[in-house]
Amino acid sequence: MSEPKDGEASRIEDLEVMVAHQARIIEELSEELTRAFRMIERLQHLGQALGERLGAVEEVALPKPEATKPPHY
Repeated sequence: MSEPKDGEASRIEDLEVMVAHQARIIEELSEELTRAFRMIERLQHLGQALGERLGAVEEVALPKPEATKPPHY
């Protein structure tokens, strides 16, 4: 193979820099996406736990209807 000319070497170097930059950005985006998924999972668990606690509070706070016979019996 022949040696690349100065212009070609510069273009190749520019492409290498661009690829390295893109690889770094992809890695950063991947890490951010992983953090976001973990946060979503945590929030889902918290929402479920809050729903269960609210249900427990409603059971205690709201009076249960009495099971009585209607007045016409």
